[in-house]
Amino acid sequence: MIGAGTMGIGIAYVAAGAGYRVEVVETSPTCVDAARERLRVLWAGAVARGRMSEADASEAGTRIAWFNALAEVDDGPDVIVEAVPERLDLKRAVLAEAAGKHPALLGSNTSSIPIGSLGERVIGLHFFNPVWVMPLLEIVVADGTGPDLVDAARALATRLGKDPIVVRDMPGFATSRLGIALGLEAIRMVEDGVASAADIDKAMMLGYRHPMGPLELTDLVGLDVRLDIARTLRDAYGPRFEPPALLESLVEQGRLGRKTGHGFYEWRDGVRQ
Repeated sequence: MIGAGTMGIGIAYVAAGAGYRVEVVETSPTCVDAARERLRVLWAGAVARGRMSEADASEAGTRIAWFNALAEVDDGPDVIVEAVPERLDLKRAVLAEAAGKHPALLGSNTSSIPIGSLGERVIGLHFFNPVWVMPLLEIVVADGTGPDLVDAARALATRLGKDPIVVRDMPGFATSRLGIALGLEAIRMVEDGVASAADIDKAMMLGYRHPMGPLELTDLVGLDVRLDIARTLRDAYGPRFEPPALLESLVEQGRLGRKTGHGFYEWRDGVRQ
């Protein structure tokens, strides 16, 4: 697992729970400390809810190892997944180095960047936040993706307890293209003073049976992540995906959602206030 941010830790948590030995590569000591604490909270919560025994949680914790650089990881892992920020140059560089480790399956957790632009034999493995709750795994195949990789990705999904869909490689794929359109319009409605963030979210939850409103979801995903996705889709599809000024302003202020404690909502200890 390359990257110990929100998505990387979620994937590592699920993979360790499924019996994989997980090697997490993260260059930032601060991120590693935060990731360790997040995993501790997740395991404690699973035990408290009766979903795991204390013994199982302890054993899952022993399956995760931490590395400062990909060079420290042994060659030939079953799966490598990158979950670094949504920047094409960064993902290309990370995946090129990862390919040198000769994994059986090399996946990117990108939610918007075309898989074909990321390197040969890379497949999209788009997980959803929070990974331990959301059952979907979006498998993204480029024109040259062989059926062996698709089969391997489906097998991974099954082992992780995910229900996969297979989509064609286009910017935004299926889920991000639809989800970001709703999220951006909700942000524009806040800009226009249509209603409060809480009432806009409530409208979608009660009126359309969404489990979570688009603005709370934006806080969970990260406003910076959504901004990166919007810019990628704007470049691909034109001005209908132009990021709202409010989104850009909040990101500039460092109000990135749950991970910073402030976004469209206030957050304390990971809980919306």
